[in-house]
Amino acid sequence: MSKTAESRLPDPKVPESVPDPKRWRALVFIALAQLMVVLDATIVNIALPSAQQDLGISDGNRQWVITAYALAFGGLLLFGGRIADLWGRKRTFVVGLLGFAAASAVGGAATSEAMLLGSRALQGAFGALLAPAALSLLAVTFGDPKERAKAFGIFGAIAGGGGAVGLILGGFLTEYLDWRWTFFVNIPFAIVAAAGAYFVIREPAGGRNRSPLDIPGVFLSTLGLVALVYGFTRAESEGWSDPTTIAMFVISAVLLATFVAVEARVKSPLLPLRVLMERNRGGVYLSLGLAIIGMFGLFLFLTYYLQVVKGFTPVKTGFAFLPMIVGMITGSTQIGARLMTRVPPRLLMGPGFLVGATGMLLLTQLEIGSSYPALILPALLLLGLGMGTAFMPAMSLATHGIEPRDAGVASAMVNTSQQVGGAIGTALLNTVAASATTAYVAANSAGAGNPKLLELQAMVHGYASAIWWAVGILVIAAGIAFTFINTGRPGSTQVAKGEGADGLAEDVKIPVAMH
Repeated sequence: MSKTAESRLPDPKVPESVPDPKRWRALVFIALAQLMVVLDATIVNIALPSAQQDLGISDGNRQWVITAYALAFGGLLLFGGRIADLWGRKRTFVVGLLGFAAASAVGGAATSEAMLLGSRALQGAFGALLAPAALSLLAVTFGDPKERAKAFGIFGAIAGGGGAVGLILGGFLTEYLDWRWTFFVNIPFAIVAAAGAYFVIREPAGGRNRSPLDIPGVFLSTLGLVALVYGFTRAESEGWSDPTTIAMFVISAVLLATFVAVEARVKSPLLPLRVLMERNRGGVYLSLGLAIIGMFGLFLFLTYYLQVVKGFTPVKTGFAFLPMIVGMITGSTQIGARLMTRVPPRLLMGPGFLVGATGMLLLTQLEIGSSYPALILPALLLLGLGMGTAFMPAMSLATHGIEPRDAGVASAMVNTSQQVGGAIGTALLNTVAASATTAYVAANSAGAGNPKLLELQAMVHGYASAIWWAVGILVIAAGIAFTFINTGRPGSTQVAKGEGADGLAEDVKIPVAMH
């Protein structure tokens, strides 16, 4: 891109600037980094029992191996996005990758509980730097709508399917090597991505936001998000009526409400409210967060179902999720990417979430003797196909109409909605499942001849009950996508109602980085 095209919105009469010749190589390294971050969210889950035994971590503290990462990552994302806008996306990306590699090395070499938990928090902190930088780099590297569709198709497939890949890789590493390799495996990923980014990725000129850092905004958003994520995590283990759980939600609400009030008044806000208030971006953040709630719950329940009820090994469990990955890649690259330049985003996102909900609906029929090929496989294919089709335009639309100086923080909001959605999904659906399981045991214990069979029946009933909730949540996500998202297809002359509310050009024909 020329400096002119990067520092301001181009004149529609001026021919589009020459694209970066290294842009597809850049995509490889951006996608590799994204894969590493998404893998890390699930890869440690399978290794956790082995790590717990090795380091003598108590049952009460083992959740902190997952929670420490989620709190640091979710809490610092907005700050990380703003740092990317301030320092430059390429520099932030490389620093985030190298820091993530170092934190992974510490985790793999951990000799105590404290060392492992500290490394997980550090991984989360550096992940919060590199994740928004990766998405915003992608947004400003690909300007042509068709190329952008392909690039976001690949990125969307990785963002959605990487968690399932983590289950496979985690199973292999834990079963055949050692739990420590679930940490060490990040090091080559990070070093290759950092070296590639340093030599290949070109920092767009004129895209930095050099205004002073909003320190009150940093503290309020970080503490507010940490309290929110911790509240949901604690609800999962201690219950919704636990005094500390309630206190966390109250504190979070107060801090985040204060944060919004501060952002409306300060000269250089951490999160300019124009990023949130544009209806298309707001619709993306909301619908994506809801979709992740449903997906995270499913990962959890299906993993337990396959291992505990069906007796699958960790590796076999990981492979059982392969149809979903295939569906996601197909939905993202073959449906989403091909149609994104031809139809409005809402006509991909809404139907995509509904197809995903149909896959979930099949899984409400789960029983102890359910057949994997007849029920679970088609359900996972539908879920992957729907989510892949919906995620791809959602990722692209998250930076739609954004000024280059706000690209980092807009990208951070996508990751924030995913992290908060994941925390809510795990806690909410786990609670629903636990309540349904307890109720089933109470209702059927009198005539039960086999306590072990009753326990498994109750467990599967609980999972099916929670998956009904996930179906409803995905239907709501589809409704939000149809209602809020009203922009035309990229490259069309259709102007979205409400577009330009943040002072940006209104013609969707503007070369979409999406500046």
